[in-house]
Amino acid sequence: MSSKTVAENILKNIGGESNINSLVHCATRLRFKLKDREKASKNKIENIEGVVSVVESGGQFQVVIGNEVADVYKEIIENTTIDSNDSVEDNQSGNIFDRAIDIISSIFTPVLPALIGAGMLRGLLMLAVQLGLDNSSGVYIILNSVADSVFYFLPVLLAYTSARKFKANPFLAVVIAGSLIHPSIINLVNEETAISFLGIPVVLMSYTSTVLPIILASYLLAKVEAFFNKIIHPVAKNVLTPLLSLAIVTPLTFLIVGPVTTYTSQFIGTGYEYIYNFNPIIAGFVLGGIWQVLVVFGLHWGIVPIGWNNLALYGRNTLSGMNGPSNFAQAGAAFGVFLKSKNKKIKQLSLSAAITALFSITEPAVYGVTLRYKKPFYIAILSGAIAGAIGGASGSATVAAGPVGILSIPLFAGEGFVGFLIAISVAFISAAILTYIFGYDRKHDIEEEGKAATPNVTSDEISNEVIPSPLKGTVVSLESVNDEMFSKKLLGNGVAIIPSEGKLYAPTNGTITTAFPTGHAIGLTSSNGAEILMHIGLDTVNLDGDGFDVMVNQGDSVNKGDLLVEFDINKIKKSDFDIVTPVIITNSDDYNLYNSSKTERVDVGDELIELEVKVNSQEIGVLT
Repeated sequence: MSSKTVAENILKNIGGESNINSLVHCATRLRFKLKDREKASKNKIENIEGVVSVVESGGQFQVVIGNEVADVYKEIIENTTIDSNDSVEDNQSGNIFDRAIDIISSIFTPVLPALIGAGMLRGLLMLAVQLGLDNSSGVYIILNSVADSVFYFLPVLLAYTSARKFKANPFLAVVIAGSLIHPSIINLVNEETAISFLGIPVVLMSYTSTVLPIILASYLLAKVEAFFNKIIHPVAKNVLTPLLSLAIVTPLTFLIVGPVTTYTSQFIGTGYEYIYNFNPIIAGFVLGGIWQVLVVFGLHWGIVPIGWNNLALYGRNTLSGMNGPSNFAQAGAAFGVFLKSKNKKIKQLSLSAAITALFSITEPAVYGVTLRYKKPFYIAILSGAIAGAIGGASGSATVAAGPVGILSIPLFAGEGFVGFLIAISVAFISAAILTYIFGYDRKHDIEEEGKAATPNVTSDEISNEVIPSPLKGTVVSLESVNDEMFSKKLLGNGVAIIPSEGKLYAPTNGTITTAFPTGHAIGLTSSNGAEILMHIGLDTVNLDGDGFDVMVNQGDSVNKGDLLVEFDINKIKKSDFDIVTPVIITNSDDYNLYNSSKTERVDVGDELIELEVKVNSQEIGVLT
């Protein structure tokens, strides 16, 4: 599906353009602020092809897209009048924690592309120097200036995003940030020269690469601007407001905001170092284990600034050494699903998600694979925790900001580098092996083909009935079917038929609850409440519909004897697939089942299965 179509479908099901306050995007998600949450249909959006999942956190309606998020975002912005500015007033509701996460993510998200690009470039330069690149050459100097400028001028970048968040003039905020790292100020700091402002001593500090000072200064600027815009006459406002705002906020930043926030940053850094040094193994185990859980809810933004603060204070970030391997654990779990599954679509999805996670983008793996099947996610958490403990024990750390993946491995060069390589290897390999052995059940191969569309039915809605044969052919026992999902009756009890004619008919009156486009399986709920799954052949989903002609759609009402699917028996056989067709009663726990066929060979409409409702039957659940 094209990015334009995905964008149109999202807008349609989110309540339309009029329901959107603002929109920003990060590496994988569209982050909406909605006016009325009730107008947005989470289920419909999650079912859009091209959408991985929907997460609601921090006051945001987050639509997880994956690597194509920028294209979808561009289509939405270009075809609407939506303001991409994400302002703090849009989220005055919700608790303080949600609002804090919202502010942090809104400020840092737009800067991520620059940080990621510069961080990767710095890592590659470090590797190039190790391989022989002269660090005094023009190539190194120019590329290093690009890599270094993002971190050196970080206050300027954050000034712009913070001002937009707080509804201040972003260019005035940039000017204030520029004053903090102006060469004259840097020289005074380096020379330890004392200065004062109107007789008040100024505590000079280096503000390059800092985070908190400019964020708080931008917030103060927004308040000062708003005050002057309110009291100054419109004729003079455009001149006096910026003049007075700069003249007031800049000195206050040097005198109060800068020193206070810098000391706060140092306090946070010292506190983190204390916890880390107390027991880096425990710290790594906990952080490596919970990191992907935090990512799922968008809560990791509450910790990310601590890592950036560490870089500013110490030049290295041990947080990444502990939480980074969790990305490789998710990749390994997804790869384990790829190895275990025999379903073509699941294999494609899980392999793609595993590769993406290796390049630091874990959302497709988490939402598309591991969290969907639950056990792989739990295994990835355990593997990430163990790997995080290894990273903590070895003192692994990165020297630049950015997500952790294959391309960022050079950023970990130095102390703890070997430990980090061991950690990510353990994370990936252990998650893959454990998922292959314990984490994925092949019943998901069939479940993921759409059976979840079967509705809930209660015992009060079912009654005794006889299910006729939907096929012409030979009846065989379900136990003889060469697939454990059927032979072990994991999907329910029933019989199987080896068809002699390539036509599948409705065995009874009812509603089509599952109709695969590939034609290989049909789910029908009878008028008396029996849930019937008819699966034409084994592993025939891999034919992608070749040789199948589906006559019905999900939701259609059908009568006994209506043609549901035509299929080419010879084509199925030539493709080396078994044509045996299980006829399963997926809510068979609520019945006593009897084979009512009078002969081994049956024709369409002949009695096949007799269903007798159990006396103490409980509510029937959705087919799982």
